[in-house]
Amino acid sequence: MTHDGPYTFGVEEEFFLADRDRAQILKRMRAGFVGDCQARLGAQVQYEMLQSQIETNTVICTRPEQLEAELRRLRRGLIEVADQHGIAIVAAGTFPMAEWREQVHTDQPRYQKLVDDFQIIGRRNLLCGLHVHVAPPIGTDRVDVMNRLLPWLPLFLALSSSSPFWNRGRTGLMSYRQAAYDEWPRTGIPGYFHGEADYQSFVSTLVQAGVIVDAGFLWWAVRPSARYPTIELRICDACTQVEVAAAVANLFRCLVRLLVRRPEIGRARSSMTRMLIEENRWQAKRHGIRAEFVDIDIGPSRKTVAQCLSELLVLCAEDAQHFRCEPALVQLGRSFDTGSSAECQLAVYHAARDAGVSRAESCRRVSRWLMAETRKT
Repeated sequence: MTHDGPYTFGVEEEFFLADRDRAQILKRMRAGFVGDCQARLGAQVQYEMLQSQIETNTVICTRPEQLEAELRRLRRGLIEVADQHGIAIVAAGTFPMAEWREQVHTDQPRYQKLVDDFQIIGRRNLLCGLHVHVAPPIGTDRVDVMNRLLPWLPLFLALSSSSPFWNRGRTGLMSYRQAAYDEWPRTGIPGYFHGEADYQSFVSTLVQAGVIVDAGFLWWAVRPSARYPTIELRICDACTQVEVAAAVANLFRCLVRLLVRRPEIGRARSSMTRMLIEENRWQAKRHGIRAEFVDIDIGPSRKTVAQCLSELLVLCAEDAQHFRCEPALVQLGRSFDTGSSAECQLAVYHAARDAGVSRAESCRRVSRWLMAETRKT
């Protein structure tokens, strides 16, 4: 096995559906909307658990420009169909003007089972994420690579943070989506497994015990995909700007190749390692791109998200050059000057509040900003 495989990759994006005029999340899917989307985009558009959400899936990509073009094509297709139905598409981890008690789940057996099993937790799943799939070379132990990339997961969350609101109010967090998702079982940072065989033994134990149906019911921040020969990044909030979504996907692709070609990276760990990663995930949830992470390698010191990104870009320089994705990665550094989606949303909210606007109307203004930003594809 070599590290020079194609490392094909793809992205799943989840979106909210809102009434375009009222900037209010839909309670029920508009009749014919999904059918019209699928007539235009085929099976690349799928239902989500709640009727106020929809998902797109890119084709398998080999080049950074191909992936970004796919993301733009799918967003534009959704937006054009949505316009015909008076709907707006919103890319964010949570929707400011959403009330979870008002939501209706999609009438499909899988979603019905989830709601029956998880009750209020299932009904509160008003969250949208970005999932990135990267296929390492054939013969790679995906779980070994997964183990070694865990320390970087909080960085990906911070870079994608876009969910500072929940239930029509400000949460004080930059990624409330991750906090809400912690209600679900089998989420967060996975434990360390001794390779794919050990991982599959764990899956088999839960399946045979009747706890889960299959490996798709493991919702960790990263996992070996049960459907594809990929490593699937799941920690990210849905990215409002398409350029950020593409940059995050390219960075994850570079990280996977780095860890395949340099198998010594990420092997050192102690009894504290996973807990420190969880601590850094909390810092990312709370502060987004302004978080400071505990330095897992050095000890009781902290470093900024900007420093962590800079260090990873240095480590991945050869991989970025190999994939010719350096231009895409530049977008990640810009966020520290322009602000993340979460920070921009809060700026809109606080400007409205300072002008004497009510909390509810301030959230509506944020929702309109998200609707406008998502259209910039």
